[in-house]
Amino acid sequence: MEISAMDFQHKTSVVSRRQFDDHVTLYKGYVNMTNETDKTLATQPEYETASATGGHFRGWKETETYTINGVILHEMYFENLGSQKSAPGAKMQNIFNKYFGGFDKWKEDFIATATSARGWCILVFEPRTATYRNIVLDLHNEGQIMSASPLIVLDMYEHAYFLDYGTDKATYINRFLTNYPWDAVETRAM
Repeated sequence: MEISAMDFQHKTSVVSRRQFDDHVTLYKGYVNMTNETDKTLATQPEYETASATGGHFRGWKETETYTINGVILHEMYFENLGSQKSAPGAKMQNIFNKYFGGFDKWKEDFIATATSARGWCILVFEPRTATYRNIVLDLHNEGQIMSASPLIVLDMYEHAYFLDYGTDKATYINRFLTNYPWDAVETRAM
């Protein structure tokens, strides 16, 4: 089944229109590559050459998880880009209090997680331990916790912020959090 790119409009004060548009173009590349990967695996899988050391089949299977996660993470990230100051609602305040010792402690941990990320910083709910955690994914398909549900997704790849912020990750992260659309995450929270 072919997937389609979602239509995202620049409605954020976190990044400039140019930064946003370039990023959406990159996202559409993940959509296209996901469709190409699915087509190749359906029509030319070359099962007989499957090998743990590499090759056609293994390469496409690695691309499969990398590109589909790239699509999903970018869609959640674009939905997370806000344009005005707001505050977490009661549900998120309860989560921050119970699992992090309050909003300020969660924010401190999230900022440190984002600062140390080479790819993604994500607040997830992990049902196996019934815990909320800030996690790092350095690649779309490496480091995720199976069954974890993302709530807040921040793209920390340089392509997400470098045009606007250069090497100033801290300002980008703080602007993201200051303009976060907290009502969106309230619906994702367990």
